[in-house]
Amino acid sequence: MQNSSKKALDAIFNPRKIAIIGASETPGKWGHRMLVRPLDAGFKGKIYPVNPGRSEIMGLSVYPSVTAVPDDLDMAVITTPAPTVPAILKECMDKGVKGAVVITAGFAEVGDSGRQLENQISQIAIEGGIRFVGPNCMGIWSSASRLNLSFAEAPQPGQIAFVSQSGTFGVSMAQVAAERGYGLSKFISIGNQTSLEVADYLEYLADDAQTGVIALYLEGLKDGRRFFDAAKKVAAKKPIVVYKAGRSEAAGRAALSHTASVAGSSVIFEGICRQIGMLQVKEAFHLFETAQALAGLPAAAGNRVAILGSGGQGVVGADACSALGMELPELDPETSSALSALLPDHAPEAKNPVDFAGSTRTALQEAEIIERFLELDYIDGVISNVPVSPQLWNPGLRIDRNSENPSPAVRIAIEGGKRYSSLPGKYNKPIICLRFVHLENNIMEEMLGEGGIPVYSTPEQCARAMHALIHYGRIQKSSC
Repeated sequence: MQNSSKKALDAIFNPRKIAIIGASETPGKWGHRMLVRPLDAGFKGKIYPVNPGRSEIMGLSVYPSVTAVPDDLDMAVITTPAPTVPAILKECMDKGVKGAVVITAGFAEVGDSGRQLENQISQIAIEGGIRFVGPNCMGIWSSASRLNLSFAEAPQPGQIAFVSQSGTFGVSMAQVAAERGYGLSKFISIGNQTSLEVADYLEYLADDAQTGVIALYLEGLKDGRRFFDAAKKVAAKKPIVVYKAGRSEAAGRAALSHTASVAGSSVIFEGICRQIGMLQVKEAFHLFETAQALAGLPAAAGNRVAILGSGGQGVVGADACSALGMELPELDPETSSALSALLPDHAPEAKNPVDFAGSTRTALQEAEIIERFLELDYIDGVISNVPVSPQLWNPGLRIDRNSENPSPAVRIAIEGGKRYSSLPGKYNKPIICLRFVHLENNIMEEMLGEGGIPVYSTPEQCARAMHALIHYGRIQKSSC
């Protein structure tokens, strides 16, 4: 990527000193949100509020302009009305600010007058060597610096970088993701992409140590060729999952008025995604379900899957996998006999899926069966239920993994969970888990997460996640 873009994005995501221009003490105003959110999130750097009408806000000294700030600044956040932004950008340029986040709306998305103003700030940025996120955006989140400009409550750190062309929709989706346990390395509301385009973010995130997978919500592209060229290079290095909106004529009109972007042909977009190795999802939240699997697990070497479960889980799971083109090979006689010996007497002969027949079992027994699957050269990945824990029968039970004298049931559960969570790394094959019952503080889900194993609520979600790992395995092979 261009050196100026990288320097600017380093300053934006890992700043030591930032100015909040238009800082306000009035709750609800953007200038107030941009001040409160990084303070509440524990931002690691220094914050300098800028407002010519105030001397102090929330115990912080306030400066009348960017140029009046006594220290050097890495980044500025601009929340003032659109007509003031050109002059402020010039002041930032004079101050030596490397990057900015322009929250302010009222540019190309509102028509010709706004487009002229946007062209003006674009030219200022080019001449002054400053790059900015936005305008018309809802900020960023960076786990590395604990910089939160987007959320009422900062998300948990994770390996997913979420780049969204819609601010409100992107923030809403990210908040739902956080509630379901998905962590974020970065969130970027890209707005009108005047200075920094989605291709710039892709190229930067390709080398970001905190990011394992990139999730995109897109409506339209400023420069389609540059985007696809960048995505092709990045997809060979890290998975990219994309949800493309604006597929219908009505949605295309909405995209144009929303972020001043032309949606383009969905058929062409889908075809290019297949060619360059981006994984496209058809429903918005599938972005996070898919990204979570890709973030923590090895890609699958092929499309041959084994399923361990009980009753209908295997039947529905087999249908879901088959519908996505996955194979469920029948087990060889020796393996079938060995696994049948681990099942209760009333269980059917072990085939694929393997049915526990609703019997009581332990996490260690389940881990042993999963390991037998992974040892087979004709199995590329496994879908299973979450290993059984004593909490299933005692939902209020809290398990202390550091206890010196655990009960036999707790000891077996912890040993089984440890063995289970180590298997993807040991065999370089993915495991996906299905939860039967949602339990608060489930020790098994906690331990699975430590091993990068995602947990889903339906067999269809499990199948989609495994399909994504198979798809990315093909991308890795083709790029070698």
